[in-house]
This record gives sequence, structure tokens and C-alpha cells, in this order.
Amino acid sequence: KNISDMLEKSTPKPGVPADLQNLLSQHFGENRSVIEIEELKLSDSCFLPANDLTHSFSSYLKEICPKWAKLRKNHKEKKSVVMLVICSSALRSLELIKSMTAFKGDCRVLKLFAKHIKIKEQMSMLEKGVFHIGVGTPGRVKALVEQDGLCLNSTKYMILDWNWRDQKLRRMMDIPEIKKETIDLLEMCIIKLCREGSVKLGLF
Repeated sequence: KNISDMLEKSTPKPGVPADLQNLLSQHFGENRSVIEIEELKLSDSCFLPANDLTHSFSSYLKEICPKWAKLRKNHKEKKSVVMLVICSSALRSLELIKSMTAFKGDCRVLKLFAKHIKIKEQMSMLEKGVFHIGVGTPGRVKALVEQDGLCLNSTKYMILDWNWRDQKLRRMMDIPEIKKETIDLLEMCIIKLCREGSVKLGLF
């Protein structure tokens, strides 16, 4: 409730890379050595331009990924996606999928959340077909990666639905469980891929 009260009074500020950096430092600060924390740091070059709150989801994706048509055409790998979109709930995933119509063209989008969809179904779809974009919750994406159902080697973009607020005015990082699962997913594999330069992070 306090968060909601505070947010009602304040103007929402768009998320910037430093916000995610600070979040990771706070999360790991207490139980990690200085060297370990250094290894979890992301340079500014790991990030895509952040959304300044003027964009629709499609226009933001077009801005950060102007060569999408080519990337989409060249993507042939099963068990993987070129772009991963992480948000706080199944409902929000569906909203985002609808709102990226102008951007995605005829590419295939896979829903990666737990509500009404068994993980085995998602694994078998990933195994059988080629998908370009995965949209879902951090917990399910993490489970798919852990169970080898989703491989991130050909993933180029990971977008966090950072600025959107639910009815209680909470962003995804204001919800403890979602925040923890997102940080776990980042730590498990995404930070390493970002540091190697193969994945870029975007805050929408």
C-alpha cells in the first residue's frame, strides 16, 4: 500500500540502465564478495536505448531493432527465440503480444507463462517449431532454460517490461516474487551473455 501511495503522488520516471544496476547491487550486496559483484555488473553497452514513455510497444521495438526483418528471416534454430520479453503476469504477456502486431510481421510468437499452459507443451512446441519471439514471466522462462527446453544461444534481445504498472501501481520489480525470479534469470545466464556481447537488454 505504501508503494501505491507514494506512486500516486510521484510522476512516473522511465527506467534507465542505472536502475537495474542498482537493483542488482542491492540484491547481491550483502552476501557476495566485491569480485563476484563486479562480475554481475553490466556496462552501458549491454543496454538498448530505454523507453522514454512516449513509445507504444511496437514503436519501441522498431527503434531498438531496425533490422528485425532480416534477423527474423535468418533465424532457423529450434528451441530458441531471437527476442525474449519478460513481464509480470500471463495477462500482461497477452497484452504485450497484442500490442506488438505492427512490429512483429509474420513471425511466430510463443507464450512463455505458466497459466493454463503446461511446461511440457511449451517444450514440445519449442522442439518442433521455429519461434522468433518469446513473451512470458521470469519464473517460467527460467524453468524452461533449466530444463533445457529453451536455449538462449541465438537470443539477441531481452526486453524487461520495466515501466508498466498494475492496478496497485506496482511495476514488475516492485513485486517481490517477480523481482527475485527476474534477478535469478539474469544471474543464471543473461548477465554472462550480455557481458559477452551476444544479448542486449532493453527496459520498456
